[in-house]
Amino acid sequence: MKNKRTPFRDYTAESALFARRALVAFIIILVLTGILIANLYHLQITRHEDYQTRSNENRIKLVPIAPSRGIIYDRNGTPLALNRTIYQLEIIPEKVENLQQTLNDLRNVIDLTDEDIANFEKERKRSRRFTSIPLKTSLDHIQVARFAVNQYRFPGFEIKGYQRRFYPYGSALTHIIGYVAKINDKDVERLDKEGILPNYAATHDIGKLGIERYYEAVLHGKTGYEEVEVNNRGRVIRQLHEQPPQAGQDIYLTIDLELQIYIEKLLTTSRAAVVVSDPRNGEILALVSNPSYDPNLFVNGISNKNYQELLNNPDRPLINRATQGIYPPASTVKPFITVAALSTGVINKNTTIFDPGWWQLPGSEKRYRDWKRWGHGSLNAHKAIVESADTFFYQVAYDMGIDRLSEWMTKFGYGEYTGIDLAEERTGIMPTREWKQRKYKKPWYQGDTIPVGIGQGYWTATPIQMVKALITLINDGNVKTPHLLLSKKLKGEMLPYQQTENIQIGDIHSGYWELAKSGMYGVANLPNGTGHKSFIGAPYKAAAKSGTAQVYSYETYNASKIAEHLRDHKLMIAFAPYENPTVALSIILENGGAGPTVGTLVRQILDHVLLGDNNTTLPNAVPTPPGTESD
Repeated sequence: MKNKRTPFRDYTAESALFARRALVAFIIILVLTGILIANLYHLQITRHEDYQTRSNENRIKLVPIAPSRGIIYDRNGTPLALNRTIYQLEIIPEKVENLQQTLNDLRNVIDLTDEDIANFEKERKRSRRFTSIPLKTSLDHIQVARFAVNQYRFPGFEIKGYQRRFYPYGSALTHIIGYVAKINDKDVERLDKEGILPNYAATHDIGKLGIERYYEAVLHGKTGYEEVEVNNRGRVIRQLHEQPPQAGQDIYLTIDLELQIYIEKLLTTSRAAVVVSDPRNGEILALVSNPSYDPNLFVNGISNKNYQELLNNPDRPLINRATQGIYPPASTVKPFITVAALSTGVINKNTTIFDPGWWQLPGSEKRYRDWKRWGHGSLNAHKAIVESADTFFYQVAYDMGIDRLSEWMTKFGYGEYTGIDLAEERTGIMPTREWKQRKYKKPWYQGDTIPVGIGQGYWTATPIQMVKALITLINDGNVKTPHLLLSKKLKGEMLPYQQTENIQIGDIHSGYWELAKSGMYGVANLPNGTGHKSFIGAPYKAAAKSGTAQVYSYETYNASKIAEHLRDHKLMIAFAPYENPTVALSIILENGGAGPTVGTLVRQILDHVLLGDNNTTLPNAVPTPPGTESD
């Protein structure tokens, strides 16, 4: 009988085990599939827009488009600041292998200099990675052509065209127009703080000085954008959408270019400033500060050498003498002080004093000399202006006191900003008790007041302040803001400047204004007038007041024997025609100037404006003694 064998495998158990394992595997696969489907759903459905946006950011770029900057014209439509296309070579450093060798290879292609490379490295340090950085600006057509032929050798380099500001009249208008230059870190910080930085996304330059700075918001325009599709190398394939930029507004200035250039030529040899205005509305017809400089140097990026030469020039060409130059206004203030003294009752129209050539401070042995050592004799207000008698105004200053003097001269605009549409302006000093205590920690003495009566002492002013005060006098106390903007052009429509100041000082019907103006008329037309020689033969009637601001204080002053920079400043204010004034001006010749006298220059300017005459010639004057009030 044979024994039964026990099978080696239990198929039933194995089958059950397999089923269990298959079920587990199925469940795992099912779970994993579910997870995969869930993730796919999350990626494709839930976060579709997010990832699509990221994808588009890699494929679609938003490129800013710079607006065209507004043109600046003179009152007759002559362009003073315009735009022209320039080409510059730009580079993305991260895309260039062996950058230094590549830059060396470029030297002969585009005339690359060490200064170009130094500027590039400086810009690179403050730029983000993968940013296009200028390597050389203002390429000429030959350089552009040479690079185009060799471009295959320089991957990562590209020539781009930009609009660049250009000032066709160079130094003639620098202190009015100013200039634009590259946006720097301070500009970025300011623009960001003002919330307008995005509007400069495609802009390289910004107004730095003058009209360019003051009217930056008007001239700049609004940045546009284009949406473009790019390939994996960053090159544009096609444009998807465009929001065109809005060009900046054109502006017209009150300046007469021909008059501006004429006056600049008159002042060629002098450190000087001239402001010419229309007293009827405050329009500035000419504003000249000499010496000046070419603003185009700054537009293209001035070299350190050239900048240091300007900065260290003893004649200080960077200063706008018309609005920033501060000088004692000297005897030019005597008509204004006359109005103030009459208005406060310190004197009347018949007040008379005797002038022996000096005035003595009561209770003191201190004597203040008149420029005319033998004196003017009997003086009233009219004669005191005509002959510029210091002693009369010493007495007036003493009787008024510094408080009333300062209050009234502030009404005329001294010690205050004039409101002219330039950021580069200084207020000068209209001294007060509080000012001296704050400045010198000393009280105000009566002796401090006396020289203020003749525009000296602590009192300093700018030529633009002198013109504003003169316009106020001409208009019998009606204050007008001097301004350079004539109109703005918006969508083809001219928007004229609106005079914002409408203040009346003093009594318009008092007759005091006429008395002061009559004194100025005498200066230019009466035989004893301090400026009459300059106006002999003029076919119109002018009114003027000269002044001498002392620089070198010494009894034995002799201009021919002292250094030029220690000689007296010569000043004058004037207006014409007397009966119906259409022009008012102020002038300062530092240290007396070189060439024509201040009176001669005023006559030449008035002749040019009123007669169109460029040929007025009067003799140069020899140096005059200190304080002399002739022109």
